[in-house]
Amino acid sequence: MIETVDLDETGWLVDAETERPVPEHRLPRYFATYLAPPVWATDIVVYVHGWQTPPASARRAAARLLGLAERQLRSTHGLYPQLEQAARPFAPWTLVVRWPSSSPVTPGGYRRIRDRAHAMGTEGHAAHIIGRLLGYLDAARPDPTDSAVLANRAGQYLHLVGHSFGCRFLCEAVQWATGTALDGGDTLGWGDFPAVPGKPFTADSMLLFQMAAPRDAFATHFTSLATAPLRGPVAATHSRYDRATGFWHLRAERRPGIGHSGIGVAPAPLFNTRLLPTHRRYPHHTLNHRFVNLDASEHFVRGRRLNPAGAHSDHLRPESAHLLLSLAEHSR
Repeated sequence: MIETVDLDETGWLVDAETERPVPEHRLPRYFATYLAPPVWATDIVVYVHGWQTPPASARRAAARLLGLAERQLRSTHGLYPQLEQAARPFAPWTLVVRWPSSSPVTPGGYRRIRDRAHAMGTEGHAAHIIGRLLGYLDAARPDPTDSAVLANRAGQYLHLVGHSFGCRFLCEAVQWATGTALDGGDTLGWGDFPAVPGKPFTADSMLLFQMAAPRDAFATHFTSLATAPLRGPVAATHSRYDRATGFWHLRAERRPGIGHSGIGVAPAPLFNTRLLPTHRRYPHHTLNHRFVNLDASEHFVRGRRLNPAGAHSDHLRPESAHLLLSLAEHSR
Protein backbone atom coordinates (compact mmCIF):
# COMPACT_ATOMS: atom_id res chain seq x y z
CA MET A 1 0.00 0.00 0.00
CA ILE A 2 1.34 3.42 -1.00
CA GLU A 3 0.30 6.90 0.10
CA THR A 4 1.64 10.21 -1.21
CA VAL A 5 2.26 13.71 0.08
CA ASP A 6 3.16 16.71 -2.05
CA LEU A 7 5.40 19.70 -1.35
CA ASP A 8 5.26 23.00 -3.23
CA GLU A 9 8.33 24.93 -4.42
CA THR A 10 8.83 26.38 -0.93
CA GLY A 11 8.82 22.91 0.62
CA TRP A 12 5.44 23.33 2.32
CA LEU A 13 2.85 20.55 2.48
CA VAL A 14 -0.01 20.75 -0.04
CA ASP A 15 -3.50 19.47 0.84
CA ALA A 16 -4.34 16.55 -1.47
CA GLU A 17 -7.99 17.60 -1.74
CA THR A 18 -7.82 21.40 -1.99
CA GLU A 19 -4.33 21.58 -3.59
CA ARG A 20 -3.60 24.47 -1.24
CA PRO A 21 -0.94 24.70 1.49
CA VAL A 22 -1.93 23.09 4.77
CA PRO A 23 -1.96 25.72 7.56
CA GLU A 24 0.65 25.24 10.27
CA HIS A 25 -1.92 24.58 12.99
CA ARG A 26 -3.57 21.86 10.90
CA LEU A 27 -0.44 19.79 10.23
CA PRO A 28 -0.95 17.33 13.14
CA ARG A 29 -4.60 16.76 12.19
CA TYR A 30 -3.69 16.35 8.51
CA PHE A 31 -1.03 13.77 9.32
CA ALA A 32 -3.41 11.86 11.61
CA THR A 33 -6.26 11.94 9.06
CA TYR A 34 -4.40 10.98 5.90
CA LEU A 35 -1.08 9.46 6.93
CA ALA A 36 -1.72 7.21 9.91
CA PRO A 37 0.42 4.04 9.63
CA PRO A 38 -1.91 1.03 9.27
CA VAL A 39 -1.82 -1.52 12.06
CA TRP A 40 -0.97 -4.35 9.65
CA ALA A 41 2.35 -2.77 8.59
CA THR A 42 5.59 -4.19 9.99
CA ASP A 43 7.75 -1.52 8.33
CA ILE A 44 7.22 2.07 7.22
CA VAL A 45 9.18 3.18 4.14
CA VAL A 46 9.44 6.91 3.36
CA TYR A 47 10.57 7.40 -0.26
CA VAL A 48 11.66 10.78 -1.69
CA HIS A 49 12.23 10.89 -5.45
CA GLY A 50 14.82 12.77 -7.45
CA TRP A 51 15.36 14.90 -10.56
CA GLN A 52 13.00 14.69 -13.55
CA THR A 53 10.31 12.67 -11.75
CA PRO A 54 6.66 13.60 -12.38
CA PRO A 55 4.21 12.84 -9.53
CA ALA A 56 2.79 9.69 -11.14
CA SER A 57 6.28 8.39 -11.89
CA ALA A 58 7.33 8.89 -8.26
CA ARG A 59 4.52 6.64 -7.07
CA ARG A 60 5.34 4.04 -9.73
CA ALA A 61 9.02 4.07 -8.76
CA ALA A 62 8.23 3.35 -5.11
CA ALA A 63 5.73 0.66 -6.10
CA ARG A 64 8.31 -1.00 -8.33
CA LEU A 65 11.00 -1.00 -5.63
CA LEU A 66 8.66 -2.51 -3.03
CA GLY A 67 7.31 -4.98 -5.58
CA LEU A 68 10.85 -6.15 -6.28
CA ALA A 69 11.40 -6.52 -2.52
CA GLU A 70 8.28 -8.65 -2.19
CA ARG A 71 9.38 -10.92 -5.03
CA GLN A 72 12.92 -11.15 -3.66
CA LEU A 73 11.69 -12.16 -0.23
CA ARG A 74 9.27 -14.70 -1.70
CA SER A 75 11.85 -16.33 -3.98
CA THR A 76 14.74 -16.73 -1.54
CA HIS A 77 15.34 -18.68 1.64
CA GLY A 78 17.82 -18.01 4.42
CA LEU A 79 18.95 -14.54 3.33
CA TYR A 80 16.66 -12.73 5.77
CA PRO A 81 16.05 -15.07 8.71
CA GLN A 82 14.59 -12.36 10.94
CA LEU A 83 12.07 -11.40 8.27
CA GLU A 84 11.32 -14.97 7.26
CA GLN A 85 10.89 -16.34 10.79
CA ALA A 86 8.94 -13.45 12.25
CA ALA A 87 5.46 -14.07 13.58
CA ARG A 88 4.24 -11.29 11.29
CA PRO A 89 5.52 -11.47 7.66
CA PHE A 90 7.35 -8.44 6.26
CA ALA A 91 4.58 -6.03 5.23
CA PRO A 92 5.77 -2.52 4.32
CA TRP A 93 3.59 0.58 4.15
CA THR A 94 5.14 3.20 1.85
CA LEU A 95 4.80 6.96 1.92
CA VAL A 96 6.08 8.84 -1.16
CA VAL A 97 7.11 12.48 -0.72
CA ARG A 98 6.73 14.33 -4.03
CA TRP A 99 8.14 17.72 -4.99
CA PRO A 100 8.52 19.81 -8.22
CA SER A 101 11.65 18.31 -9.80
CA SER A 102 11.25 18.79 -13.56
CA SER A 103 13.61 20.89 -15.67
CA PRO A 104 15.35 20.68 -19.05
CA VAL A 105 18.05 17.99 -19.17
CA THR A 106 20.83 20.52 -19.59
CA PRO A 107 23.56 21.88 -17.31
CA GLY A 108 21.30 24.87 -16.63
CA GLY A 109 18.34 22.60 -15.87
CA TYR A 110 20.45 20.52 -13.50
CA ARG A 111 21.63 23.65 -11.69
CA ARG A 112 18.05 24.93 -11.44
CA ILE A 113 16.83 21.80 -9.65
CA ARG A 114 20.00 21.64 -7.56
CA ASP A 115 19.37 25.20 -6.39
CA ARG A 116 15.65 24.53 -5.86
CA ALA A 117 16.31 21.42 -3.79
CA HIS A 118 18.88 23.28 -1.71
CA ALA A 119 16.59 26.28 -1.20
CA MET A 120 13.58 24.12 -0.32
CA GLY A 121 15.62 22.39 2.35
CA THR A 122 17.53 25.32 3.82
CA GLU A 123 15.67 28.58 3.10
CA GLY A 124 12.29 26.92 2.61
CA HIS A 125 10.26 24.50 4.69
CA ALA A 126 11.08 21.02 3.33
CA ALA A 127 13.37 20.01 6.20
CA HIS A 128 10.85 21.22 8.76
CA ILE A 129 7.86 19.57 7.07
CA ILE A 130 9.57 16.23 6.40
CA GLY A 131 11.04 16.31 9.90
CA ARG A 132 7.58 16.95 11.38
CA LEU A 133 6.17 14.15 9.23
CA LEU A 134 8.85 11.72 10.38
CA GLY A 135 8.23 12.82 13.95
CA TYR A 136 4.54 12.02 13.55
CA LEU A 137 5.25 8.62 11.99
CA ASP A 138 7.70 7.82 14.78
CA ALA A 139 5.17 8.77 17.45
CA ALA A 140 2.29 6.98 15.72
CA ARG A 141 4.05 3.64 15.29
CA PRO A 142 4.53 1.10 18.06
CA ASP A 143 8.18 1.38 19.06
CA PRO A 144 10.13 -1.72 17.95
CA THR A 145 12.74 -1.11 20.67
CA ASP A 146 10.10 -1.63 23.37
CA SER A 147 10.49 -5.11 24.80
CA ALA A 148 6.74 -5.55 25.26
CA VAL A 149 6.16 -4.64 21.64
CA LEU A 150 8.91 -6.97 20.46
CA ALA A 151 7.33 -9.80 22.38
CA ASN A 152 4.28 -9.77 20.14
CA ARG A 153 6.03 -8.48 16.99
CA ALA A 154 3.75 -5.45 16.79
CA GLY A 155 6.62 -2.99 16.37
CA GLN A 156 6.96 -0.98 13.16
CA TYR A 157 10.39 -0.14 11.73
CA LEU A 158 11.02 3.14 9.92
CA HIS A 159 13.25 3.25 6.82
CA LEU A 160 14.19 6.37 4.85
CA VAL A 161 14.87 5.96 1.12
CA GLY A 162 15.91 8.74 -1.22
CA HIS A 163 16.97 9.02 -4.85
CA SER A 164 19.09 11.77 -6.42
CA PHE A 165 18.10 15.19 -5.03
CA GLY A 166 15.53 13.46 -2.84
CA CYS A 167 18.47 12.29 -0.72
CA ARG A 168 19.20 15.93 0.10
CA PHE A 169 15.69 16.44 1.47
CA LEU A 170 16.04 13.47 3.77
CA CYS A 171 19.47 14.58 4.95
CA GLU A 172 18.18 18.12 5.61
CA ALA A 173 15.22 16.72 7.59
CA VAL A 174 17.43 14.42 9.67
CA GLN A 175 19.90 17.24 10.28
CA TRP A 176 17.01 19.46 11.40
CA ALA A 177 15.90 16.77 13.82
CA THR A 178 19.43 16.29 15.14
CA GLY A 179 19.41 19.85 16.41
CA THR A 180 15.88 19.66 17.81
CA ALA A 181 15.79 18.04 21.24
CA LEU A 182 12.57 16.81 22.83
CA ASP A 183 12.01 15.10 26.16
CA GLY A 184 12.37 11.35 25.96
CA GLY A 185 14.63 8.38 26.62
CA ASP A 186 17.54 6.94 24.76
CA THR A 187 17.08 4.89 21.61
CA LEU A 188 18.81 1.61 20.87
CA GLY A 189 20.63 0.83 17.64
CA TRP A 190 21.18 -2.44 15.80
CA GLY A 191 24.90 -1.86 15.45
CA ASP A 192 27.71 0.08 17.04
CA PHE A 193 25.82 3.36 16.90
CA PRO A 194 25.60 5.80 19.79
CA ALA A 195 22.38 6.25 21.73
CA VAL A 196 20.37 9.29 20.64
CA PRO A 197 18.64 10.84 23.65
CA GLY A 198 15.52 12.95 23.32
CA LYS A 199 15.23 13.36 19.56
CA PRO A 200 11.94 14.13 17.78
CA PHE A 201 12.14 10.90 15.81
CA THR A 202 14.40 7.98 15.11
CA ALA A 203 14.78 5.93 11.94
CA ASP A 204 16.10 2.40 11.60
CA SER A 205 17.97 2.88 8.31
CA MET A 206 18.69 5.49 5.65
CA LEU A 207 19.24 4.36 2.07
CA LEU A 208 20.45 6.94 -0.47
CA PHE A 209 20.35 5.90 -4.12
CA GLN A 210 22.65 7.91 -6.41
CA MET A 211 22.72 11.03 -4.26
CA ALA A 212 23.04 14.31 -6.14
CA ALA A 213 25.44 16.18 -3.85
CA PRO A 214 29.18 16.86 -3.70
CA ARG A 215 31.33 14.06 -2.34
CA ASP A 216 32.23 16.12 0.74
CA ALA A 217 28.59 17.01 1.56
CA PHE A 218 28.58 15.04 4.83
CA ALA A 219 31.83 16.64 5.99
CA THR A 220 30.86 20.21 5.05
CA HIS A 221 27.07 20.44 5.19
CA PHE A 222 25.35 17.36 6.64
CA THR A 223 27.83 17.12 9.50
CA SER A 224 25.18 16.39 12.13
CA LEU A 225 24.37 13.03 10.56
CA ALA A 226 27.34 11.63 12.47
CA THR A 227 25.17 11.86 15.61
CA ALA A 228 21.79 11.78 13.90
CA PRO A 229 18.64 10.06 15.25
CA LEU A 230 19.38 6.91 13.28
CA ARG A 231 19.46 3.40 14.69
CA GLY A 232 21.24 2.11 11.58
CA PRO A 233 23.60 3.27 8.84
CA VAL A 234 23.50 5.87 6.10
CA ALA A 235 23.98 3.59 3.07
CA ALA A 236 24.75 5.34 -0.24
CA THR A 237 25.05 3.72 -3.66
CA HIS A 238 27.24 4.98 -6.50
CA SER A 239 27.96 3.94 -10.09
CA ARG A 240 30.53 5.13 -12.59
CA TYR A 241 27.78 4.92 -15.24
CA ASP A 242 25.73 7.65 -13.52
CA ARG A 243 26.20 10.58 -15.89
CA ALA A 244 23.83 12.89 -13.98
CA THR A 245 26.11 12.97 -10.93
CA GLY A 246 29.22 12.46 -13.05
CA PHE A 247 29.13 14.41 -16.32
CA TRP A 248 26.34 16.86 -15.40
CA HIS A 249 27.36 17.34 -11.78
CA LEU A 250 30.95 17.88 -12.87
CA ARG A 251 29.90 20.69 -15.18
CA ALA A 252 27.46 22.24 -12.72
CA GLU A 253 29.71 22.09 -9.64
CA ARG A 254 33.18 21.31 -11.13
CA ARG A 255 33.43 18.03 -9.24
CA PRO A 256 31.69 14.66 -9.41
CA GLY A 257 28.81 13.82 -7.09
CA ILE A 258 28.20 11.08 -4.57
CA GLY A 259 26.03 9.11 -7.00
CA HIS A 260 28.97 8.77 -9.36
CA SER A 261 31.96 8.42 -7.03
CA GLY A 262 30.58 7.75 -3.54
CA ILE A 263 30.87 9.65 -0.28
CA GLY A 264 34.40 11.06 -0.21
CA VAL A 265 34.84 12.13 3.40
CA ALA A 266 32.50 11.86 6.37
CA PRO A 267 32.42 12.98 10.03
CA ALA A 268 32.14 9.37 11.27
CA PRO A 269 33.47 5.93 10.22
CA LEU A 270 33.05 5.28 6.49
CA PHE A 271 33.09 1.77 5.03
CA ASN A 272 33.43 0.90 1.34
CA THR A 273 31.85 -2.23 -0.13
CA ARG A 274 29.91 -3.43 -3.18
CA LEU A 275 26.22 -3.72 -3.93
CA LEU A 276 25.79 -7.47 -3.75
CA PRO A 277 23.87 -9.74 -6.14
CA THR A 278 20.53 -10.97 -4.92
CA HIS A 279 21.76 -14.40 -3.82
CA ARG A 280 24.51 -13.15 -1.48
CA ARG A 281 23.78 -12.19 2.11
CA TYR A 282 25.14 -8.91 3.54
CA PRO A 283 27.25 -9.81 6.59
CA HIS A 284 26.41 -7.69 9.61
CA HIS A 285 29.87 -6.09 9.68
CA THR A 286 29.49 -4.64 6.17
CA LEU A 287 26.53 -2.50 7.22
CA ASN A 288 27.55 -1.86 10.83
CA HIS A 289 28.99 1.61 10.15
CA ARG A 290 27.54 5.10 10.31
CA PHE A 291 28.32 5.69 6.61
CA VAL A 292 28.50 2.92 4.00
CA ASN A 293 29.51 3.41 0.36
CA LEU A 294 28.15 0.70 -1.96
CA ASP A 295 29.67 0.53 -5.43
CA ALA A 296 26.77 -0.39 -7.72
CA SER A 297 28.73 -0.15 -10.99
CA GLU A 298 28.17 -3.85 -11.69
CA HIS A 299 24.40 -3.40 -11.53
CA PHE A 300 23.45 0.24 -12.20
CA VAL A 301 24.55 0.41 -15.84
CA ARG A 302 21.51 1.24 -17.97
CA GLY A 303 19.85 4.42 -19.06
CA ARG A 304 17.03 4.99 -21.48
CA ARG A 305 18.14 5.45 -25.09
CA LEU A 306 19.75 8.82 -25.63
CA ASN A 307 19.22 9.66 -21.95
CA PRO A 308 22.09 11.97 -20.96
CA ALA A 309 21.63 11.02 -17.29
CA GLY A 310 23.01 7.54 -17.95
CA ALA A 311 22.36 5.02 -15.17
CA HIS A 312 21.28 7.69 -12.67
CA SER A 313 17.79 6.16 -12.43
CA ASP A 314 18.81 2.52 -12.84
CA HIS A 315 18.34 1.90 -9.11
CA LEU A 316 14.96 0.18 -9.42
CA ARG A 317 16.53 -3.27 -9.60
CA PRO A 318 16.38 -6.53 -7.62
CA GLU A 319 19.80 -5.77 -6.12
CA SER A 320 18.40 -2.55 -4.63
CA ALA A 321 15.45 -4.43 -3.17
CA HIS A 322 17.92 -6.94 -1.70
CA LEU A 323 19.80 -4.10 0.00
CA LEU A 324 16.57 -2.60 1.39
CA LEU A 325 15.52 -5.99 2.75
CA SER A 326 18.96 -6.52 4.25
CA LEU A 327 18.74 -3.21 6.11
CA ALA A 328 15.29 -4.21 7.37
CA GLU A 329 16.70 -7.60 8.37
CA HIS A 330 19.57 -6.11 10.38
CA SER A 331 17.18 -3.65 12.03
CA ARG A 332 15.48 -6.51 13.87
